[in-house]
Amino acid sequence: MATPSAHVLCGGLSFAWPDGTEVFDGFQLSVGPGRTGLIGLNGSGKSTLLKLMAGELAPTGGQVRAAGEVGLLPQNVVLDTALRVDEVLGIDRARAALHAIEAGDADEAHFAAVGDDWDIEERARATLDQLGLDTIGLDRAIGELSGGEGVLLRLAALLLARPDVLLLDEPTNNLDRHARQRLYEAVGSWSGVMVVVSHDRELLELVDQIADLRNGEVTWYGGNLSAYEEALAVEQEAAERMVRNAEADVQRQRRELVDTQVKLARRKRFGQKAQENKRVPKIVANNRKRSAQVSAGKLRVTHTERLDRARERLDDAVAAVRDDDEIRIELPYTTVHPGRGVLRLTGLTPRHFAGPPIDLEVRGPERIALVGRNGAGKTTLLRTLTGELDPVAGEAVAEVPLRFLPQRLDILDDGLSVVENVARHAPGASDNRVRARLARFLFKGARADQLAGTLSGGERFRAALAAQLLAEPAPQLLLLDEPTNNLDMASVRRLAQALEAYEGALIVAGHDMAFLESLGITRWLLLDGGLHDVGPAQAREGTPPAALPS
Repeated sequence: MATPSAHVLCGGLSFAWPDGTEVFDGFQLSVGPGRTGLIGLNGSGKSTLLKLMAGELAPTGGQVRAAGEVGLLPQNVVLDTALRVDEVLGIDRARAALHAIEAGDADEAHFAAVGDDWDIEERARATLDQLGLDTIGLDRAIGELSGGEGVLLRLAALLLARPDVLLLDEPTNNLDRHARQRLYEAVGSWSGVMVVVSHDRELLELVDQIADLRNGEVTWYGGNLSAYEEALAVEQEAAERMVRNAEADVQRQRRELVDTQVKLARRKRFGQKAQENKRVPKIVANNRKRSAQVSAGKLRVTHTERLDRARERLDDAVAAVRDDDEIRIELPYTTVHPGRGVLRLTGLTPRHFAGPPIDLEVRGPERIALVGRNGAGKTTLLRTLTGELDPVAGEAVAEVPLRFLPQRLDILDDGLSVVENVARHAPGASDNRVRARLARFLFKGARADQLAGTLSGGERFRAALAAQLLAEPAPQLLLLDEPTNNLDMASVRRLAQALEAYEGALIVAGHDMAFLESLGITRWLLLDGGLHDVGPAQAREGTPPAALPS
């Protein structure tokens, strides 16, 4: 475990992607012991920063220094399905050597492989048990595990390695509620240096401080997420008050400048009339004129400078107020009238499905939440509904245009720009029309020309959502698989708001109950030894009703 001196320092850090997209320029950061929640808008560079800290990316300038070993749990865990559990945990050599020694083989190489770690198997099983993976044997193949189990297994490998600095990037993605609870316990018991990027509110309530990454700089807030939100609310209230004061000052300075110009104009006219009436000698009049011009010039400069300074203060005040754009979509062609048939399942048995055949009918603009534990088969069911996977028996018939947004977001071509990816799904739309509609998904100007391969997780989701919702024909049935994975909290709110404008039928598979409840779900389906109609409370607990057959 980490020593009190463990830390990570970023000094003058700069990084840009190969296409020239700049992420950091002269970035400074120092992270010491404790649990740090790193938050920020999608595209602000959170995942990139963790990869730079872990040495998986090389900075284009500046440096990253880590005191001690660094372990990273990436946002998208990809494991070789041919590996065994002990290989992923990194204990296969020591374990094989230990077994050889126990069998009587005294080869020196075996003792060197074991070192002082004679209890490696016991520690490995204890770590797996801590994360709820006690039923997984060390000899089991990775290909038999669900996505959530793979995430926990990768975390178990990190805990076994005992790094001084632990970096977690959206660790609760793909985890069901039970698995999340295990992860919360592991995070809560961590005593070294930890940096966690997440949109999971419960997880961020466990951190000791919040680092808010915005516009290439970090602002620190002591305490957990609730303390951060309270401090931010006070900060934003003060910022908005500053804007109001600065606006009033600009108006006052503008009025004073106008008043000054009026007074100078009157004084000039009075001087001209006095000279015309020859009330004063010409030499005196000229002296007065020159003096008045100098005085007027100084007065104008003074009031102009005051107005400029007032405008600068207003600009600074406005910059301090957060104004995060929202996704705005208008999809009139997605409307599904009540009573219209949308989806029909008849005797459907998806692959690896242990329950009885599924009979289901979806009518009108229903909003369905599909829940269940990791490995229950939610993704397999969705892919069967789209026709990507053939069922073992029965059929699934979509009676309206259907679109599916998968977890992996693999519908995007990384070598194409955002606008080119969207245009592929709407070949009849002009470039201007595609760009105008993309702007509503916050891809404006040059951002629409950014390559999909350089997008952050949240930006990639937004681009994939745009590609599906703007497709032709417009989808009247939309399937989403774990849509809040990789999204920051602001983007989760944006997504919920965007889906409010969607008037078609919706089926969403996920574990984020707060998000699901925000969608106005009309029907909850629990996948657990069969497909069960349940209420929100049963969906949250993941328990099928006893009255229904399992």
